[in-house]
Amino acid sequence: MSNPMSHNPDLNETGQEIQQRIADALKNNDAAKFAQAFNENLDFKAQILKEEFDAKIAGIQQSMDNSTLNTRGVRQLTSKERTYWQKIIDAMKSNSPKQALANIDDVLPETVIDSVFEDLRISHPLLDVINFQPTTATTTFLTNANGINMAAWGPLCDEIVKEIVSGFKSVQTGLFKLSAFIPICQDMLQLGPEWLDRYIREILGDALYNGLENGIINGDGNNQPIGMIRQVGDDVTVVGNAYPSKSPVAVSDLGVQSVANLMSLLAVNPMGKPRRVDDLILVVNPQDYYRRVMPATTIMAPDGTYRNDVLPYPVQVIQSPFVALGTAVFGIASRYFAAIATGSSMAGRIEYDDSYRFLEDERVYKIKLLANGFPMDNNAFLLLDISGMNPLVFKTQTVAAPAASTNANLASLSISGGKLSPAFAAETDTYTMSTTKTSGTITAVPADNNASVVIQANINSAGNKEVANGSAVTWQAGSSSNVITVTVTAEDGSTNETYTVTVTQNNS
Repeated sequence: MSNPMSHNPDLNETGQEIQQRIADALKNNDAAKFAQAFNENLDFKAQILKEEFDAKIAGIQQSMDNSTLNTRGVRQLTSKERTYWQKIIDAMKSNSPKQALANIDDVLPETVIDSVFEDLRISHPLLDVINFQPTTATTTFLTNANGINMAAWGPLCDEIVKEIVSGFKSVQTGLFKLSAFIPICQDMLQLGPEWLDRYIREILGDALYNGLENGIINGDGNNQPIGMIRQVGDDVTVVGNAYPSKSPVAVSDLGVQSVANLMSLLAVNPMGKPRRVDDLILVVNPQDYYRRVMPATTIMAPDGTYRNDVLPYPVQVIQSPFVALGTAVFGIASRYFAAIATGSSMAGRIEYDDSYRFLEDERVYKIKLLANGFPMDNNAFLLLDISGMNPLVFKTQTVAAPAASTNANLASLSISGGKLSPAFAAETDTYTMSTTKTSGTITAVPADNNASVVIQANINSAGNKEVANGSAVTWQAGSSSNVITVTVTAEDGSTNETYTVTVTQNNS
């Protein structure tokens, strides 16, 4: 479905301004400003959607078949969804909507909630990377307490010596309520189930976005999720059911060493055991992104164009108005767990509410969903202080070349078909070997990779002949008639070491 905002920058900017005011009001717990911004957002959404649907419906009046609707971008309703929305429309039109809604036992079909989340994940990247799980009001989860469980080696038929389950603990989660008020003008109900489905999903999406994203980042755990910026763990002191905030880590740049230092903090779990670090995110306020993060992560390519969000390790940079100015959240996205109750009698129910009146010709309804979330461990996320972040500056540094190595030793020397006497040692230059084989392969490995090795064979006093390292030499029978010389020249080109092996071949 075409979005009028995508063709009108002014409308898009107005929507962003309203969302920022809602975010600021939630963070400051300012009920009056939240109500004002919320009302503006409702009017704004209603205006946009009504114009959009008026245009769509005008264009499809001659053909209402599903293929045409689908081609023109109107979401097709399942039979269950259409039945549900028709029940809601009939109830909303009645003289006693509160009683009529009370007689509707159905809740929002799970497919509607799924569609809401699909829309949210497209438009809100933070919600796209969160590990949302469907659940009930109270659910027990098993989480890995140690980070790494390791099997023990032993004989094939030995007893089991380690209980893997000892590394897990159970965590019980409850759900908190997210609610949104939905003013419906009776004239709008004439637009039918498709319009109502889209309108409810838009309002519900806004409520979920504001409630979930703020809770995921800042929630203190007191009747709301525990945010990424909060301390969690058995040793954390919780006051008044509220988890304390993390202390910020000052970050002045996003260069290789700085990012590597931050990653090293995440690479150790609270039990002190190492873990793999991936699914990294950097969540910043939109203003901070343009003032601080973009200048610190933008480089010019050789062709004169610019590359944004260039970091020394794969990190997804996400903008969110719920992050406080001058701060950022850096962490492992998959280590934040979020639970959403869907498709049950506890969530997704529309109710009539006569305590709120936005306009005289509108009836006000509310919808509820249940959700919760928490970081899976205290080391999963870091709160950063980026108020002093510097722009990216290219530096040219002259580094003196390291001195050439003087190591002319061998790491190993072997000849197939026999054993050196004495056993090889880098400091020993002279060896003997007896063999019954008619040939042997000579392998000499230098202790320094930059050193060169030359192998020469003097067979039966016929003179030295160079042979390739790792190749075979044919022996002459008799004692002391086969002499192998290995000369190692160090990287500096002047330091040398010579190893000699006298091979006696005996056929008897």
